[in-house]
Amino acid sequence: MDPIGLYLSVPFCRSKCTYCNFASGVYPASFMGRYVQRLCEDMLSAKQFVSAESVDSIYWGGGTPSLLSPQYFRELFRAIRRQWNVLGHAEITVECAPGQLAEETLDAMLECGVNRISFGVQSFMDQEARAAGRLHTRAIAWEDICRVRQKGVSRVNVDLIAGLPYQTQASWQESLDVLAETGADHTSIYMLEVDDDSRLGREVLNGGARYSAPEVPSDDAIAGMYLTAIETLARRGLEQYEISNFARCGAESEHNKKYWLRKPYLGLGVDAHSMLRTEDGGCLRFAAHEGLEEYLKAPGWEQRQRLTRQEELEEAWFLGLRLNAGVDLRKLKAEFGAEALSDCLCIIEDLVEEGLLEKSGECVRLTQRGRLLSNDVFARFLVSAPA
Repeated sequence: MDPIGLYLSVPFCRSKCTYCNFASGVYPASFMGRYVQRLCEDMLSAKQFVSAESVDSIYWGGGTPSLLSPQYFRELFRAIRRQWNVLGHAEITVECAPGQLAEETLDAMLECGVNRISFGVQSFMDQEARAAGRLHTRAIAWEDICRVRQKGVSRVNVDLIAGLPYQTQASWQESLDVLAETGADHTSIYMLEVDDDSRLGREVLNGGARYSAPEVPSDDAIAGMYLTAIETLARRGLEQYEISNFARCGAESEHNKKYWLRKPYLGLGVDAHSMLRTEDGGCLRFAAHEGLEEYLKAPGWEQRQRLTRQEELEEAWFLGLRLNAGVDLRKLKAEFGAEALSDCLCIIEDLVEEGLLEKSGECVRLTQRGRLLSNDVFARFLVSAPA
């Protein structure tokens, strides 16, 4: 049985960023102990339907996992190792907010085997970070990145967001240059999502002025920033390998690649999603409750769904095309059969003609323009995937 990845959601934050649309928030400290206990209980109950004995990646996302106390980190890692064999080469990542990683917490993380840290910097420009609700400055972020590397953590990711209030092409270029100077071996570049699930998004959509919404750059400007990131990071040795992710050679996120390659993983905690394989090779997806109090009361995972073959094929397209390597048609034919792909060939031809896809032999991948319009490309496959 192949090893799986583990994702642990930690929804606690010191403050809620204006752009955030995740299931996280500012909660009383009394919730944290109950939450850790619940995670341990879920690990135990998961063994009833998770047949894998080994884990080769662990990812702590949030929220702000670095707010967990050293005691809770140790408790959770003990629980993980009671249930699964954590392989010696396992990638173990913790998301941290700059300025919110205590020295004793970092020591506990390293003691437990953490070997990769992801910093949610979002911007190295103090005005932009402050407007977005971040609590750090450039100096604090720089100091934390240097500190974890001095402690022996060579695998460091830095998140940046294109499209924050007050951001300009010049300030974005400066953030990219500072990022490269940190020596981080991985970065995730996100374009601001404007939707009803964040305070800033609602203000932008409704024409409001709160959270500096009028200072959000235009869509064209944000697209230009994204293209600038691709060019700048490539010159500095960080090559794009997925729509939002860039890495030095050999430093790709092994855990996140499971999502795009449709490898099995188990999600634990608030709004955590899972994908496991059934005994007959089918795909089972399920998720936990997205509210903290509801999750603490819920009997277990919710929304369990076994995907149809059509749904699996659709996922193979919209997840596989996220990767710069693209989708290998030979592998899809081997998995789903040539007949299942026949209706997609016309879609591919149309998208190639429109300059959104490129085809080289049996490999299909997004063009640079296609990455900017990726949701439109994915929708074509969702509508046209054969039954």
